[in-house]
Amino acid sequence: MNKTELKDFLDNKVTQYNNLQFIESDPIQIPHQFSLKEDIEIAGFLTATIAWGNRKSIINNAKKMMVLLDNSPFDFIINHEEKDLEKLLPFVHRTFNGEDLIQFISSLNHIYKNYGGLESVFLKHVEHRSLQNAISKFKTTFFEVDHLPRTQKHISDPLRNSAAKRINMFLRWMVRNDKTGVDFGVWNRLSPAQLSCPLDVHSGHVARKLGLLKRKQNDGKALLELDTSLRKLDPNDPVKYDFALFGLGVFEGF
Repeated sequence: MNKTELKDFLDNKVTQYNNLQFIESDPIQIPHQFSLKEDIEIAGFLTATIAWGNRKSIINNAKKMMVLLDNSPFDFIINHEEKDLEKLLPFVHRTFNGEDLIQFISSLNHIYKNYGGLESVFLKHVEHRSLQNAISKFKTTFFEVDHLPRTQKHISDPLRNSAAKRINMFLRWMVRNDKTGVDFGVWNRLSPAQLSCPLDVHSGHVARKLGLLKRKQNDGKALLELDTSLRKLDPNDPVKYDFALFGLGVFEGF
């Protein structure tokens, strides 16, 4: 395919998958349970944090997290007492356990009380066409409070050559708003043009087959290469192609 044919093909796949039916089998359904901005972003952030492995397991465990937070994540983070945290200890999703969840509650409390929320932290360090430096600075801010060293591994650092798939996915959820009802667009001070594609085994495999990516590892350098290719197709909303790459890989075995 030439560039025009490739763009047409991928645009059609975006239309096919970027719709309300997508939500039914995707972890994004968890923040869709809420209407308050802070609930949406906290539910989205926590869900994205555990978004690796089996998708049904991710969704089930994210639902359990919301129940543990009394289905009011923002209120729980701001107003919880020490004794309220005990019920979180049994939680586990792969290597993310109850102690990690309690640590995340503490860090989120710090961010909302001292920085005005998640969006403000990312906005503080944003660059013209990238949020990767902002992600790295966010991690630093997130762990300003006393924390368990083990918990740091659950937030990736792009400046250490990580593709940071889960946090880039979270940012897509928060920033994109194309009126299809999938992504939320509750963060309107950041632009979709600044987003990076959530690069994982599925999107990476499809991107290589389509000639959008040559690097074999799914790391930070590969992400930059993929972002560059997608921005040539749509500089204003390059990450819409995540729907096409993911859909082709997961649902079509492309």
